[in-house]
Amino acid sequence: MTIEVTLGDEADAVAAVRDKLVAEGVPAALAAGDPALWGPQAQPEAAIRLGWLGLPNTSRELLPEIAKLVERARAAGLDHVVLAGMGGSSLAPEVICATEDVPLTVLDTTDPHQVRRALADRLDRTVVVVASKSGGTVETDSHRRVYEQAFRDAGIDPAERIVVVTDPGSPLERAANEAGYPVVLADPNVGGRYSALTAFGLVPSALAGADVAKLLDDAAAVAPLLAQDEGNPGLDLGALLGAQALRGRDKLILRDAMSDITGLPDWIEQLIAESTGKEGKGVLPVVGAEAAEADDQFLVSIGPDSGTTVDGPLGAQFLVWEYATAVAGRVLGINPFDQPNVAESKENTTRILEEAGDGPLPTGTPMLTDGPVEVYGDVPGDLKNLADVLTWLLRSIPERGYLAIMAYLDREAAFDAAVVGEASFEEMTETWAGADVATLRALLDYRTDHAVTFGWGPRFLHSTGQYHKGGPSAGVFLQVTGAVTDDIEVPGKPYTLGRLQLAQALGDLGALTSRGRPAVRLHLTDRVAGVRHLLSVAEEL
Repeated sequence: MTIEVTLGDEADAVAAVRDKLVAEGVPAALAAGDPALWGPQAQPEAAIRLGWLGLPNTSRELLPEIAKLVERARAAGLDHVVLAGMGGSSLAPEVICATEDVPLTVLDTTDPHQVRRALADRLDRTVVVVASKSGGTVETDSHRRVYEQAFRDAGIDPAERIVVVTDPGSPLERAANEAGYPVVLADPNVGGRYSALTAFGLVPSALAGADVAKLLDDAAAVAPLLAQDEGNPGLDLGALLGAQALRGRDKLILRDAMSDITGLPDWIEQLIAESTGKEGKGVLPVVGAEAAEADDQFLVSIGPDSGTTVDGPLGAQFLVWEYATAVAGRVLGINPFDQPNVAESKENTTRILEEAGDGPLPTGTPMLTDGPVEVYGDVPGDLKNLADVLTWLLRSIPERGYLAIMAYLDREAAFDAAVVGEASFEEMTETWAGADVATLRALLDYRTDHAVTFGWGPRFLHSTGQYHKGGPSAGVFLQVTGAVTDDIEVPGKPYTLGRLQLAQALGDLGALTSRGRPAVRLHLTDRVAGVRHLLSVAEEL
């Protein structure tokens, strides 16, 4: 089997959209790479963003080069693979390696505690993949600088430990060549979120031990179906996404069913949210929910299940979801290849850092303090405590709206708490930081029929961040930041990782509040006590 899309009860609603796409010749045109499919305004961008269609074949040319990198790493005894990358440069390798159960340390954060843990882990056996399409991603540039310094301090030549993946002609390519780092160039005609089967997905995954040739084989097996009018899983799935959004069902609940794939919804979330969330339109993926609870939601399961499902091997899933997203973009009348609002938060971050200089960042004054949690934002004056704030946020969600929780904390620390998700609330609070702050999503989701999403910052800025600012004006936002106790200097830059992380949080919050969207920042003056208190309050609502 290559891949199968089963529409379940949604088949009739999708049929009209699917038939219209077939009548317009979309399957054959898309398979042939026609950039005119999304209208004249999108055509220039689409013309340089359709290389993903041919990756099952063109990426095979990379396999010998990748094999040499793997052989070199193995010969040097480098068995700890660290990936420094954001968004499309990290999400696909994370899914690939989790699915094949091979270890990969992903750094898609500016949290100094998370980065310090990675630095302390087998540095003498570490190879770092620095991956950035533009070559100027601030998080990835910071990781590179930090690891270069760490290697030098340990008496290790960084040129023996750092591998660079980037687009031809990027600043990172030039810097890597000057430093003597091996460079693998990706296809410049593929956008970041469509890059799973490019060098961005294949290089770190292969170094970690994944069978990347099989990924390409599985994608190649499904590729011929994508030119067909019938039996085309990408067309069926794309018609489903578009048809549901047109009906007002624009919250896609993604559920992991009994599948051999691990973590695919996180990758799908970025692909769909960043591709469709613009011009006040879009489909919002929701990861972690188990069912569609409201009439603006619909459920798709990954793997064999009842209802609407997408089942098949990972390489085929990558290609089919990309195709479906492009089809949904046409149905919605938007350009699925640009991300017009992503730069806004980046620009805000840069401005905040420059204006603050060596002084404190403009955090403002807390509206109230509840134990180890400070509350910032334009909230009603009669709110007295954290419970009041959370209740007000839930009540502020508009009809057909959603709540987005955005945590600028250490997303890996909670994995030390093996019981998270399987223990009682009391048992969870005995683990690191009183359990994982991501548990907050489930606690608040239980108290509303509206969709509740969770994102780790700044990771989500390269994903759902586009939807939050460019999609429907229906979001309510809860941001969580935390005190930094063990910061890291960024060599050659006038900021630390902790300072950069807070500036990113403030910059994105400004982008949201400038649109008049309800947004609150909770700052944990003590991360352990703060998470414990936050979850305790949420559980008692």
